[in-house]
Amino acid sequence: MDLTKAASRPAGAPVAEADIRASDADRDRIAAILREALAEGRLDPEEHAERIDTVYRAKTLGELEPVIRDLPAAGGRPQPGPDTPATAPGTGAPLPDQNLVAIFSAASRKGRWHVPARINAVAIFGSVEIDLTEAVFPQQQVQITVTSLFGSVEIRVPENVTLRSNGSGILGSFEIDTHEAADGDAPQIQVNGFAVLGSVEARPKRGALISDLRDRVWQNHRDLRRQLRDEHRERHELLRLDRLERRDRFRKRDDRGR
Repeated sequence: MDLTKAASRPAGAPVAEADIRASDADRDRIAAILREALAEGRLDPEEHAERIDTVYRAKTLGELEPVIRDLPAAGGRPQPGPDTPATAPGTGAPLPDQNLVAIFSAASRKGRWHVPARINAVAIFGSVEIDLTEAVFPQQQVQITVTSLFGSVEIRVPENVTLRSNGSGILGSFEIDTHEAADGDAPQIQVNGFAVLGSVEARPKRGALISDLRDRVWQNHRDLRRQLRDEHRERHELLRLDRLERRDRFRKRDDRGR
C-alpha cells in the first residue's frame, strides 16, 4: 500500500474510486466476465490464465479495471436484464431478429451462436431446425414465433432452461414439452404460433446443459485460484524462514561482539 499517498490526502477527503481496496466479491465479478469472454472465444486459455492471475493479485479497483477494458462487459456497463434486448457482440446495437424460412427447402440454426430476443420460423412444404443446446443467451427472455404449413419446425433446447408455449395445431400437431427451470435466472423460451397440416415440436435435448462449458471454465478458475493461494503461502513461509535465519545471524554476531 502506498502509505505516502495515503498520508498526503487531507483528513476527511474522499478516496478516489480507483484507490478503493478491492473485495473478494469485486474480484469474483471480474473473474466471471473473464469466464464469459473465454467461453465466447474472445480470450484464449493463455490470456484467460494471465488475466485471472492479475485479478487475484489486485489490491484496488483501479488494478481490476484494465483487465476487462477491452471486453464487452468492461467499464461497468450493465448486463442485459430480462426485458432488455440482446446486443450484438462487441457493440451496443441490439441483435437483429433471426428469421428462418423454408419453402420447399430446409433451414437450420445450430452450434455456438448468440440468440436474439426474437426468432421467426416459417416452414411451407419445408423443414426448419432450431438448436439452442450450444447457444449463448445474452438475455433471459427469448420468443420464438413459428408458422408451419404442410411443413415441420423442430426446436431443441438445453435441459435446464424454462420452456413455455402458446400455440395450436389445425389438422396438424403443436407439441411443446413445457418445463420450468429450477434456477429463476435461467433463460426463458416462449414458443408461439400454429401448425396447419404440419408439425411444430419443441423439447429439451437430454444431457445438454447450458452450464456445461461454464462449469468447466469455473473449475479451471478454482484450480488456478487454489494454485495462487498455495504459491502465496509458500512465498510467505520462505520469507518467514529467511527472517528467522537473518535474526539468528544477527544474534550470533552480537554474541561474538560481547
